[in-house]
Amino acid sequence: MGIFGGLFGGSKSDDGENSSEIPWIPLNTVDQLNNIKIASKGRPQVIFKHSTSCGISRMVLNMFKSNYGLEDGQMDLYFLDLLANRDVSNAVASEFGVMHQSPQLLIIKNGVVVIHDSHGAISDIKLEQYV
Repeated sequence: MGIFGGLFGGSKSDDGENSSEIPWIPLNTVDQLNNIKIASKGRPQVIFKHSTSCGISRMVLNMFKSNYGLEDGQMDLYFLDLLANRDVSNAVASEFGVMHQSPQLLIIKNGVVVIHDSHGAISDIKLEQYV
């Protein structure tokens, strides 16, 4: 695979659920947000907002996957397909007080967002610091 195929996903699936070692939990209902807030009191919760039609979002997702190194059970990682679940994305912005961007990563602890960023800055977030 050439450099552009590696950066932009090539022929791999970009659905976020089947194309990596990351134990994604699909985030596809607004009701899940309350569960995320409750679970964040026991361990950090991560929401990755991804636009399946955006090359930049796909590139950032691939970078995130290549840098991922947590052990199972350290965090719960939710994958939000923005195109399929716009209402959930809007609810995330409202519930956690973070303006919508895409791609975007949020880490929730004790019911609140402790860090969030978007686009290339997502790769600067070191998940290990929030475990």
